Amino acid sequence: MEFRGASAEAVAALTEQLTTQVSGSAETAAAVADSLFSVSQTLRTEAALRRFVTDGSVPAEAKSGLVREVLGTKVSAAALDLVADAVTRRWTSTMDLAYAIERLGEIAAVRSAGDEAGRLADELFSLGRIVQENPPLRDALSDPARSIDDKAALLTSLLGGKALPATLTLAKQSVAGTHRTVSVALDEYTKVAAAVHGEGVATVRVATPLNEADQRRLGQALARQYGREIHLNVIVDPEVVGGIKVELGDDVIDGTVASRLDDARRRLVG
Repeated sequence: MEFRGASAEAVAALTEQLTTQVSGSAETAAAVADSLFSVSQTLRTEAALRRFVTDGSVPAEAKSGLVREVLGTKVSAAALDLVADAVTRRWTSTMDLAYAIERLGEIAAVRSAGDEAGRLADELFSLGRIVQENPPLRDALSDPARSIDDKAALLTSLLGGKALPATLTLAKQSVAGTHRTVSVALDEYTKVAAAVHGEGVATVRVATPLNEADQRRLGQALARQYGREIHLNVIVDPEVVGGIKVELGDDVIDGTVASRLDDARRRLVG
């Protein structure tokens, strides 16, 4: 979900406002997240409302007034203020408002984890791996014949009491939001969790698990290279054979044995 032009400017300003609203209160952040996810769903499904509140010819006061009248006590006060502000801003496309409200909900959910942001990112990554590696679960979560509530109940049975509340909130949103699959949604949430705290996310593929000391050294080396803290998602992959492969955004650092053998073969053939 990438925003451009006026939408990018609006999202940046609203993110700052959200951060101020939920700072220091996990309970407020959680309530705001739930409210924003609900509003995003409403904007996606109610085309007439979405067109009205993104119409540049309609006075800002009329749009914010309608939002307050329609949403009223259905959402948290902080979320209502945020949405009332959002509809007065310019958007590159009408759907961008709904997408932006969803993104703000993701950020609020991350903020609700407080100091456990690292654990949240790890749990989201682990859940993503479970979904990818378990075809029956993946099929159940992507089955269009199953309701969103049914899929959410399945995730609650899987995570309830075992994961952070923020993890469960985002897991349930993954089957209700705009990302095309649960796996894509969870991957995006992991990046949001890191970005909220000024970190990057690196996927590390190894043949055998890295111990804590090795992970710490790798994280420090990547932080020096990229100028910010890096959250590591480590995947044990038998195809690696030996060595290590790091993917960070568009950058790939491939130090695996398989890669070196491929290089050697190419040189011999050349």
